[in-house]
Amino acid sequence: MTINFNDKVAIVTGAGGGLGRCHALQLAERGANIVVNDLGGSVDGTGGSSEAAEKVVDEIKSAGGNAIANGSSVTDKTGVKKLVDDTMTAFGRIDILVNNAGVLRDKSFAKVTLDDFEFVVDVHMMGSVYCTKAVWPIMVEQNYGRIIMTSSSSGIFGNFGQSNYGAAKMGVVGLMNTLKIEGMKYNIKVNSLVPVAATRMTENLGMPDAVFDSLRPESVSPAVIFMASEDAPNGAMISAGAGVFASAEIVHSEGVALKGDDLNADVLAEKWSEASDLSNGKALKSGAEHTAHIFKKLSG
Repeated sequence: MTINFNDKVAIVTGAGGGLGRCHALQLAERGANIVVNDLGGSVDGTGGSSEAAEKVVDEIKSAGGNAIANGSSVTDKTGVKKLVDDTMTAFGRIDILVNNAGVLRDKSFAKVTLDDFEFVVDVHMMGSVYCTKAVWPIMVEQNYGRIIMTSSSSGIFGNFGQSNYGAAKMGVVGLMNTLKIEGMKYNIKVNSLVPVAATRMTENLGMPDAVFDSLRPESVSPAVIFMASEDAPNGAMISAGAGVFASAEIVHSEGVALKGDDLNADVLAEKWSEASDLSNGKALKSGAEHTAHIFKKLSG
C-alpha cells in the first residue's frame, strides 16, 4: 500500500524548520498541497520573520510540489483565522492539520515565572486549540479530516525543568481524547505524535554526535504521514524516534473494590500493591469506559 495525498491540503504549523519542515516536505512528496505556517521566532518564541517559511515553500516547489507560506502566530486568534482564510483562498479545502508549533522556556517549577509558564501553555496547548477550532467546521462540512497533535514524553512521563511544556503536552492528549469521539461521525480522526528528535529545540541537551545524528527529524515524520492518511488510527499516541515507532497508552489497573468497613484509607494503603498492579492493565478509550469499569468491579 502506498499512501498518497493527491488533491489533499495540509496545514503544518511551526514548519519553518525541524520536525515541522520534515512533516511538510514528506506530505508534499506524497502529493499534498502544503501551507507552511511559521512565525519565524527563536526557540523561546521571541522575534519573528517569514524567511524560514518561505525557504520551505521554495524547497517544496523546487521538488515539484505546491505550497504557500503563512506567518501567523498560533496564539493569535485573528492570525489563525488568516491562516485558515489563506488556505481556503489558495486551495478551497483543508484535509490535514498538523499542530506542531512550539517553544521552550525551561526552568524548574521553583524558578519558572508564571508569565513563562502561561506563554508555553498558550503556544502548545491553546495554539493547538485555536488552529483545531478554526479548521473543525470545514472538516465537518467536508465529512473528512485528519488532525495531529504534537505531545511529548515530557507530558506523558515527565521531565525535570519542563513543568510548563509537560502540562501543555499532556493537555493536547486530553484534547485529542475528546475530539477523537466527537469527530468520529464526521470521519475526522485525531491522533498525537510523541517525538524524539534532534532539532534546534534539543541541540543544547549535550547529546553525543552519534546519538544526535540518529535522531534526525526525518525519521519521525513517517508517523505523521500514517496519522494523516485515509487509514489512520483514531485516538492513538504514536511514539517516534530514530526509526522506532510504538504506541503509548494511558493504562488502568484492574483495581480493588473496598466495601463496608473496609472502605477506608487504611485498607487502601494495605491493598495498594494489589490496586496498582498493572499486570492485567487495560487502555480505556473513554470516560464512559472508566465509569463502566468501576461499576463492573463493584458488582464482581
